[in-house]
Amino acid sequence: MKTECNADYVKLEGKVYPCTVSLAMDLIGGKWKAVILYHLKDTERRYSELRKEVPHITEMTLSLQLKQLEKSGLVSRNVYGKKPPIKVIYKLTDFGKTFIPVLDTITMWGNQIVSEKGEFVTAEL
Repeated sequence: MKTECNADYVKLEGKVYPCTVSLAMDLIGGKWKAVILYHLKDTERRYSELRKEVPHITEMTLSLQLKQLEKSGLVSRNVYGKKPPIKVIYKLTDFGKTFIPVLDTITMWGNQIVSEKGEFVTAEL
């Protein structure tokens, strides 16, 4: 039996996973989820702010990823106002905030890789 599991499988909200790593990757895996969580880690953001901070993501993908993060309980979506223009704010939930140490570690690792093997560049306007 794996040391991270006390059983052969783990189950969360009706879904069965072979291990806790599989469960975690289902919650935060993919190209954009961790990036979105990174941009929400210090403060809440409006959808348009996230679009500006993650310029290479399509609107459809951002919307879909935010819905999945909300469904998994990592992000909350609060709507202010009843008719357009409405204000929609996304922020980390308490559960989402438990991922911040992992985000910090990923950020440090990424910085180390760039320092050793790449370079930081400024976008040309």
